[in-house]
Amino acid sequence: FWLKPISAPYSFQVGLLIRALTGSERILHRKSSMQAEDRPIARGAYMSRPGLYGGFGGFSPDNKPAVRDTRHRMNIVPVYQCLFVPWLLYCALFALMSSSAHYDRPYLCWGLVAVAALGVVALGWTPLKILLGRAPATNGPNWYGFFFVTMAVAVVLGATFGNLNYGTTMIKYYDYQSLGTTEASPLTSSGQELMDDGRVSFGNNSVLDIKRSVGFKNMDTYCVAPITVVEGGVSLPLETYDFWAVGLNCCNSNAADFSCGEYANPTAHSGLRYLGDEQRAFFRLAVQEASAAYGIQVKHPLFYFWVQDPTAEMDSFKSEGYKYFLIGMLCHFTWQSLCVGLALAAFSKLGYA
Repeated sequence: FWLKPISAPYSFQVGLLIRALTGSERILHRKSSMQAEDRPIARGAYMSRPGLYGGFGGFSPDNKPAVRDTRHRMNIVPVYQCLFVPWLLYCALFALMSSSAHYDRPYLCWGLVAVAALGVVALGWTPLKILLGRAPATNGPNWYGFFFVTMAVAVVLGATFGNLNYGTTMIKYYDYQSLGTTEASPLTSSGQELMDDGRVSFGNNSVLDIKRSVGFKNMDTYCVAPITVVEGGVSLPLETYDFWAVGLNCCNSNAADFSCGEYANPTAHSGLRYLGDEQRAFFRLAVQEASAAYGIQVKHPLFYFWVQDPTAEMDSFKSEGYKYFLIGMLCHFTWQSLCVGLALAAFSKLGYA
């Protein structure tokens, strides 16, 4: 049989038989060797042979195809823009509304806020076109809408909190700064002469005449005590009592008792002018009560907080304003970082990394 010539059809069949036998031997050899090593059969490689489960790339029934990672790289530049630009805008508007420009030129200050608001409105044109489908699609995530919303929030919060900081702390500092500083004696000076002064030093022999203090009760207790001059341990009588130390809820309305400000400080001989309007009328009523009770003359009363260093007290308002500005900066940066982090998490769900 082996010596006989083989025709073409028979040679083709014999070739197929040899290939089949050879392939099966390889498979058996591979299977026995892998079982000897206590490892699973490489079924993926076996099933990828031609003619088995669809030829090359076929799978066994219990295996799933590997999913290709389709996540896109995210551009880091707009991320930093959305983090820092709204925060810087907030800080700029907060500082502008708290600055002396708001005190000296309020219309200019509010005009700059309006310009910033118009600029933010202009930024909303691009996300609006994208929302309406009139803008070409971008390859990366769309940060335009996020940037517009956070910029608008920065304008509103910066102007609001800056104006609040100005009204509660900074305006008091600017008011005292606009007034003068002088030295006067209650024995020789009158209230009319010191109308333009916010910080007054009354001299080392000036004291509070607590025996002539009064507390006027109207919900709160409005306390007043005349500033006088002592000589030889005795308070000298004055022609007119125009300078009064004041305080709120720091005295007894039924007796001569005054414990407001630095009343117990022997080195306190100065006054920081009371500039409020809402309580001035009640302090005047207390002074009128003291004038009637003690038979003293009052022509033009001025009210002061009794302190040792009025300049330091004035600067404390500025320090409070700076403190609130720094707190506002940190709080807004935390808020902006949280928003950017949430936006990154949302974009990662959409297939961006």
